[in-house]
Amino acid sequence: MKHLNIFTGALFLAVLGFMCCNNDSVGDAGSEPGGPSAPVASDVELYVTTGHKSMLFKQLPLDYCENDPMSPYEIRLRPEERYQEIAGFGPAITGSTGYNLQKMTPGDREKILRECFDPEKGLGFSMVRVSIGGSDFTLGEYTWCDQEGIDFFDVHPYDRRDVFPALKEILEINPDVKIIGTPWSCPRWMKVGIDGESEYNGWTSGRLNPACYEDYAEYFVMWIETMESEGFPIYAITVQNEPLNKGNSMSLYMPWEDQAAFIKVLGPKMQARGLKTKILCYDHNYNYDNVAGQENYVVKLFGDEQASQYIAGSAWHNYGGNVSELDNISTLYPQKEIYFTEASIGSWGYNFSNNTLGEFESIFLGTMQRGGKGVTLWNFMLDENGAPNRPGGCQTCFGVVDISSEDYSYESIDRNSQYYDLAHCSKVIKPGAVRIATNGTEITDVKYMAFENPDGSYAFVAVNRGSDSRKLTVNDGLRHFSYDIPGNAIASFRWGKNE
Repeated sequence: MKHLNIFTGALFLAVLGFMCCNNDSVGDAGSEPGGPSAPVASDVELYVTTGHKSMLFKQLPLDYCENDPMSPYEIRLRPEERYQEIAGFGPAITGSTGYNLQKMTPGDREKILRECFDPEKGLGFSMVRVSIGGSDFTLGEYTWCDQEGIDFFDVHPYDRRDVFPALKEILEINPDVKIIGTPWSCPRWMKVGIDGESEYNGWTSGRLNPACYEDYAEYFVMWIETMESEGFPIYAITVQNEPLNKGNSMSLYMPWEDQAAFIKVLGPKMQARGLKTKILCYDHNYNYDNVAGQENYVVKLFGDEQASQYIAGSAWHNYGGNVSELDNISTLYPQKEIYFTEASIGSWGYNFSNNTLGEFESIFLGTMQRGGKGVTLWNFMLDENGAPNRPGGCQTCFGVVDISSEDYSYESIDRNSQYYDLAHCSKVIKPGAVRIATNGTEITDVKYMAFENPDGSYAFVAVNRGSDSRKLTVNDGLRHFSYDIPGNAIASFRWGKNE
């Protein structure tokens, strides 16, 4: 009887302690659609988004547990086992995005940019992608050297009007934002036909003329130098957007053989000019667009030692194939960096729950599990008609956020699935964070990942794809907490800063 009383008392204390630290009572409180909720004072920063929108990046209170962890689903962090460093997360700042931002009042524009990019009070978006010249989301087709001869290189008026002001405001809010630049096409006078010989003068398709490799390498160098002189440091460039896609409104067919040959010219020129900008290769789909002879595009580039010495890593899209393709890349070339640079959402089969949870699992957790250092999504702000856009490009895309063209007001902004995916990572996983190992049993329907931030705090992100809630306990060796993740939900945690 004495042993029973001791057991009963211990059980009572354990349950009481679990109730105090678990905070289940607020686990499904409703919230209105919008930006981040008001800050909550607690031991652990906790943010939750549910597929049925009962919570949209809702911050909830969560405290450490004082009792010994008793959950069968304890996840123990192992910071001594470290993987890749994280560079950042964010959207593409396209010409269309800049155009829509400039339509807003200065006050409303600052409000949405601070909401997304402020590293302390906002979501802390920390990486953006811009086009080098025009794209299918600019106000026209153009490069910075449309008159034949590299001496005619100059900033295009559309970029100075639409993109530069947006970047300037973003960097004033968060000076550490990293910029990745990508061309959709070289200048048309540098093109030849797909056969590599015939004359060609179109924005769509064509191939880079080998006789223009030197001029095009100079074009890249001048673009980087000009952007940096304007106050926009360039973290990385990709050599060509979707090099196997001949059909985009602005495009250039660049098989791996061409890209390797061009990088052998571009790399030395960038080094000679003292540029620290990374060169990323490929920038296309997991399945190589099913183009014969282009399978293992990245492996072939990395296998070319002369070209590979200049390539920091590869960039990827998800319009074809599966993220598991990166297993091969990360295994064969673990020293090479991996970035996910583009994914679109739109009216085709869009479902908030499926897109939010599915893409969080595949794009964010899926790439980072395989060494991914960052994610950019396409693109930051469109209007309710997916505009401005270009003929031949996407006419049905959504932005990370959409704004009404009737008034371009902050209040009219709709936040789509990509907004919440970016928020759940960028708010808790800071630039310079390192992915760390975990120990724990598999939890049905739940995928998760842990990080250590530069300030000593920990970040933990999890997605529950099942319909039932899943209770888990996270233990960093000094502290632990428990939370019941709702069904069809994402939860992000950050704790331990300056402790």
